Amino acid sequence: MNNFVELNFGPQHPSTHGVLRLRAKLDGEIVRELEPIIGYLHRNAEKLCELTFYADNLIFFDRMDYVASMLMESGYLEAAEKILNIPPPERVLWIRVIMNELSRIASHLVWAGAFGLDLGMLTPFFYCFAQRDYILDVFTEVCGSRQETNYMSVGGVYQDLTPEMIEHIDAFLQSFPKKLEEIYRLFVKNDIFISRNKGIGVLSKETAIDYGVTGPMLRASGVNYDVRKANPYLVYDKVDFDVPISQKGDNLARFLVRFEEMRQSVRIIKQAITKIPDGPFFNPKAKKSMMIRLRGDGEYYARTESPKGEFGVYIVGDGGVKPYRVRVRSPSFKNLSVLPVLAKDQMISDLISISGTIDLVFGEVDR
Repeated sequence: MNNFVELNFGPQHPSTHGVLRLRAKLDGEIVRELEPIIGYLHRNAEKLCELTFYADNLIFFDRMDYVASMLMESGYLEAAEKILNIPPPERVLWIRVIMNELSRIASHLVWAGAFGLDLGMLTPFFYCFAQRDYILDVFTEVCGSRQETNYMSVGGVYQDLTPEMIEHIDAFLQSFPKKLEEIYRLFVKNDIFISRNKGIGVLSKETAIDYGVTGPMLRASGVNYDVRKANPYLVYDKVDFDVPISQKGDNLARFLVRFEEMRQSVRIIKQAITKIPDGPFFNPKAKKSMMIRLRGDGEYYARTESPKGEFGVYIVGDGGVKPYRVRVRSPSFKNLSVLPVLAKDQMISDLISISGTIDLVFGEVDR
């Protein structure tokens, strides 16, 4: 008979990333079994979307991955605008790319700062959040909100980018790469950080695919899959960028992939602000209807690349002013499912670092 000790981590927020509960069976300090328990932040967002007008549903998506709300809005609109047959103008597509990539950088900075805290590193947290604040200042300027932005809408965005706003974005792009390298060195020049992540939490390519893992976790295991390249949307096929991958599959590989993604996001935004065309920032058809009378018919599934992986939105319209069915494919939910495999026969301390590299946001997991 096994004399395992059962230990709970969470669901208090400081204990794990979000309100996650981990029930571990320990053999001394070795994790023999692990059960993730979710549902502590359940908001019933998908069902609420079926009770609300198409344009108003964006507030529920804002609060899914709440550190990357622009990307959540963009993912919903990829499906909703097809159902409603209201394509956004060309200028809007470029604006959305700019906002998406700024949001991706902000999300990865939150992850890096929190991951450092997981491992007892306080300084990187302040460096990461200081840089993120510049991005949130841009969001405040374009829409009046720092985190849950509600900036995009069916057929456009609520405010155009002015030359002054673009100047502020460009100023951030000029200063951020140097600061990013400073943050990067804080991590990789730390021997303790390297020893706690190199060779730890190895996720094989086959296991990642079997569990539906996507995003940086999948690419760190050697699979070259990014929705922006595999199934381009917005204007991602009109900008040049590389998809960072690694063959190592460990904690350190996931760290390195995310930092390279931030460098590539800077590259994308620099191209976008030079290529953005003049034109309207809203489809007149959407404005004329005052949003409430928008009617959708048919069904559509849209996939986009969120900071966590493939974010899918499935919408069914029955000709009414509200969706008949809304279903979300959450990358964090899929990525979390592989944690028991990665944590098995690892030490408790390694469990903390492994779970940190998944980059979980529970507004998206529980929905």
